[in-house]
Amino acid sequence: MNRRLSRLRAVQALYQMELTDASWEQALQNTLHEDETADEFLKSSIKGTAEHIEAIDQMLKNHLEHWTLERVGNVDRSILRNAVHEMLYMKDVPLHVSVNEAIELAKAFGGQESGKFVNGILSSILKQHEKGED
Repeated sequence: MNRRLSRLRAVQALYQMELTDASWEQALQNTLHEDETADEFLKSSIKGTAEHIEAIDQMLKNHLEHWTLERVGNVDRSILRNAVHEMLYMKDVPLHVSVNEAIELAKAFGGQESGKFVNGILSSILKQHEKGED
């Protein structure tokens, strides 16, 4: 499984976890297609996001202007959470790759303005991260 597909499956699992209160293991199994096997990148993405959800959500809240995290759509919120997890905790992934992949997911699966919205939030986090302020 390539990383782009792993990111998609991770976002699907995070979305499912939010809507159904499924564990990360259950959500992972539910999102895999018959011919797919979860790789370490995918498992780490879902489990890590679940384990660090409070810190990730706080980071997002700090960068949302005129929005609350609860007001952000479920798909966009799942994409943002996965991307922030990658940016903060997966050091082998270049920051700009995490941002660009999240934007592409938002354009493909979010609302009409999701790509711009996700770009704005993650760019703000990226600037802070590059300054060493997180």
